[in-house]
Amino acid sequence: MSTDPMAPSRHALARGIFGGVALFLVWELVARGFDLPSYILPAVSEIVARIWTARAALGNAAAYTLGESVAGYLLGGAIGVGLALCVTLVPPLRKVIVPAATAVNSVPVVAFSPLILLWFGMGMTSKIVMVAVAVSFTMFVSALAGFDRVDERSVNLMRSFGASRAAILWKLRLPTALPLVLSGMRLSTVRSLIVAIVTEMLGAYGGLGWVIYQAVVVIDFVQVWAAIFIASLASLAFFGLVSWMERRLVFWR
Repeated sequence: MSTDPMAPSRHALARGIFGGVALFLVWELVARGFDLPSYILPAVSEIVARIWTARAALGNAAAYTLGESVAGYLLGGAIGVGLALCVTLVPPLRKVIVPAATAVNSVPVVAFSPLILLWFGMGMTSKIVMVAVAVSFTMFVSALAGFDRVDERSVNLMRSFGASRAAILWKLRLPTALPLVLSGMRLSTVRSLIVAIVTEMLGAYGGLGWVIYQAVVVIDFVQVWAAIFIASLASLAFFGLVSWMERRLVFWR
């Protein structure tokens, strides 16, 4: 019997790679076998060739989008966890913050794009704000659920020993909430990239969404797929990094 704790992760990675290779192989055979035009479904080899020839432009666009995504992700995470802390430490605020956050999240975040672009311009700032809006609610819900898991009997016990509110927060509430906070961070990675790319398509000076929009305008669908592939790789890398951090910080799970 294997005692390697990383074995399940390696097996999952191997299965993922095998599934991806099988999917691309079927995709290639279908596109070539049926001689599909590129505007319907280009072959994977054609997309990979375009990625190579346009690697400089696509690399710069990916770096631009990742910069927006990471900045908005960190800002939104800080806002979400901060609001959850406020609600936890000041319970009367729950009746105000939770309904307000739910009302904002009930509207698709893309609906705010025209206003955000009008207020903050076409540059990176508007994309960072959009990503922060999208991520903050996910992080707020995850962090609040984590803080609510704390057993009040444990809180009362620490208080009976003279623990301050800060000590209870640092030694009890945060460790208890950490698994759910990190799960929210992991789920927010993909959302942050999606929102950044969609907002770039509505108005931007660079990024993968801008590349996709420009390629659609000139009817270059191989370029569209190339940008989508790069976006998927960036999303997987971001997701993998946060998942790795989660495994290291929440090692007892």
